[in-house]
Amino acid sequence: MTKTILTVDDSRMMREMLLMVLQGAGFNVIQAEDGVDGLDVLAGAEPDVIITDINMPRLDGFGFIEGVRREERCRAIPILVLSTEGDPEKKSRAREAGATGWIVKPFNAEKLIDAIRRVSA
Repeated sequence: MTKTILTVDDSRMMREMLLMVLQGAGFNVIQAEDGVDGLDVLAGAEPDVIITDINMPRLDGFGFIEGVRREERCRAIPILVLSTEGDPEKKSRAREAGATGWIVKPFNAEKLIDAIRRVSA
């Protein structure tokens, strides 16, 4: 069964890059432009994994992750943070909010796909 990935990133270029990499690996991809849009999209979707940026307008990745975890049906969905940030404090804050893992941009496509497969197995 094909896995569905929700990507949440305010950069159109990053969304397009993720779409190309993830579809190329055989995943279904749904996209959102920021945390607010991500929660709206999530209301009508059931992704197997969520990939989110941290620095976004309207609702940042921390707020988005907290919003996802407040939803009973979404509590078990793995969330990978994909960010230019590498600060241990921010990583810790993301884990506390409910993130499963953290990948620093620019990302290696094979490592991202491996991480998705690991957390969604």
